[in-house]
Amino acid sequence: MDETRWQDVERERLSLADLLDSLTSAQWETQSLCERWRVRDVAAHVAMSPVPEPSMSTLVAALVRAHGHLWEAAAAIAVDYAQRPTEEIAAGLRRVAASRAVPRVTNPDNLLMDLLVHGQDITIPLGIERPMPTDAAVAGFRRVWSMGWPFHARRRMRGMHLIATDAPVDVGDPDGARVQGRLGDLLLLITGRTDPALDRLDGEGTARLRSIPRPSGGTR
Repeated sequence: MDETRWQDVERERLSLADLLDSLTSAQWETQSLCERWRVRDVAAHVAMSPVPEPSMSTLVAALVRAHGHLWEAAAAIAVDYAQRPTEEIAAGLRRVAASRAVPRVTNPDNLLMDLLVHGQDITIPLGIERPMPTDAAVAGFRRVWSMGWPFHARRRMRGMHLIATDAPVDVGDPDGARVQGRLGDLLLLITGRTDPALDRLDGEGTARLRSIPRPSGGTR
């Protein structure tokens, strides 16, 4: 199973690097779906994932700036990385595409999910369609659905019945309010990207989606 995931990860990294190479300077500076992150910052975050973890001095400095908040410190490190030339960020992602280095507290399933979702964070605001490979999207969805922090998807979607129209995914309360649509849009929904997902989902449950709290860590 891990070998399949690593192949998915490599393919997504290379595909995203190709897309980044095609962007204009203005597109790199566009606000992404992630709070406070431009396309540039999201790309930097993804490109950083396989590289060696920041030094202790870098991490301590980021923690001080973030008043001890680890999540904010990690975000700040990505923003610092994003100051590099755009071609260097894209080239860095391509260079590490086949890397199997895994930062602490994560795994290949998390890396794949991160790539799939952040690919949409970049492309949706730019009006670019980025299809998700079905098998990879199923793996990403199931990973998020099984997690607690940071998404708490099952808790947040309590009383909902989520059905993918293009993949074998049917989760939640069978008697709950139905929400159906493409699996990629359901993945956006359960990771807190409600607004862009809502425009593409159907079912009586969609009326309740805007009132469901977003993940406590924001959209990352």
